[in-house]
Amino acid sequence: MADFHSVKVADIYKETKDTVVVKFDIPEQLHQDFDFKQGQHLTLRKIIKDEDIRRSYSLCSSPLDKQWKVAIKQIPGGAFSTYANTELKTGDMLEIMEPTGHFYVEVEPETSKNYVAFAAGSGITPMLSIIKTHLLSEPNSTFKLFYLNRTVKSIIFKEEIERLKNQFFGRFQVFYFLTKEQRDIPFLNGRFDKEKLSVLTKTFIDIEDTNHCFICGPQDMIFLIRNHLMDAGLDTNKIHYELFFTGDTKASQLHIAEVLEHKAEGTEVTIIDGGKEFHFVMDDDFDTILDGALAAGADLPFACKGGVCSTCKCQVVEGSVEMKVNYALEEKEVEQNFVLSCQAVPTSDKIVVDFDV
Repeated sequence: MADFHSVKVADIYKETKDTVVVKFDIPEQLHQDFDFKQGQHLTLRKIIKDEDIRRSYSLCSSPLDKQWKVAIKQIPGGAFSTYANTELKTGDMLEIMEPTGHFYVEVEPETSKNYVAFAAGSGITPMLSIIKTHLLSEPNSTFKLFYLNRTVKSIIFKEEIERLKNQFFGRFQVFYFLTKEQRDIPFLNGRFDKEKLSVLTKTFIDIEDTNHCFICGPQDMIFLIRNHLMDAGLDTNKIHYELFFTGDTKASQLHIAEVLEHKAEGTEVTIIDGGKEFHFVMDDDFDTILDGALAAGADLPFACKGGVCSTCKCQVVEGSVEMKVNYALEEKEVEQNFVLSCQAVPTSDKIVVDFDV
C-alpha cells in the first residue's frame, strides 16, 4: 500500500524562467522509506482549488547526495506545475509518496561501462541523477549526453552539467542541440531526426561498445531514437526510456477503441489494498478499474492517469483485463499479470486485483 507523507519544502529556487527546483526536508524517521535509485520519481499531491491534484516528478538528485530534489517545469494550463512555479515557497507542506519507478540499471562499481543518454527539455531531470550516480560509483565508466532544448537559456541544469563535465573530464561528454537558436556547428541545430541519428551512430556512438542507453522526452522522439538504435544493432534490452508526456496517435486511438469493444458490463471488482478488501460493481460510466474504484469510494495510489508513471500498478489475480495503453510496465511484468489500473478495462464478469504486490 502506497501512502502519502506530509513533508516540508526545505528550499525552492528558479533554475530557468519556467522551471523551479524543489528540495524536500524528509524527516529522519522516513529516510529508509525514501531511499531511492537513480532515475526514480516522487508523486506529489496538493489540493488546488478544491481538486485533488497528483503529479509525478523525477528526482534530479543522486542517491549519493542524500537529498531529495525534483525539478518542475511550468506547463501552460498545468495546475500543479503552475502552482509550484508561482505559489509554492520554502516551509510549505506537500503530500509525497515514497520513490518509485524502474528507469535505471544497477550500479556496478568494479565494471567499466559506456553509457549514452538522450534528453529533451525537462527530460534531463532523471538523467542528471543517473549520470552523476554512475560516474561517481563506477570510476572506469563513461557517459555521453545528447541534450535537446529550445535556447541556451532554457537548458535546465546547464551549470551543474558543466561542473560534471569538468569533474569527470574525459569520461563525460555533452552535446547540446537547439531548436530556436543557431549554433556555429549546423549539425547541432534542430531536433533529432533520422539524418542526425545516422551521423551520431556512425561517428559519436560506438554501438558495439555501448552498454546502456537512456532516453527521456516526448513520445515521438523516444520511439524515433529507440527504433534507430535497434536498427543500428543495439540490443533492445540495453535501451531504457521514460516518457514525460504522451499524445494520442491514430494507432493508440484504434487500439483503445478495440479494447473498449471488449469491455464487460457490470463487472464485480475486488480490490486488495493494505491487506483489506474493497468490493464494488463497475459503473457503466467508467472504463478503467481505477476510475471505477475511485468513484465507488476507494482510496488508491495514482498520479498521471496516462499509463506513464506506474504509480497505480497492481496485479490481476482473478479475471481478465485489457490495457488501453502501457508506457510503464515491462514485458516481463505484463506476463506476470501486472497492469496499470488507470488503463485496465475489465473484460470478465469478475475481477480481483492486488495493489499490495
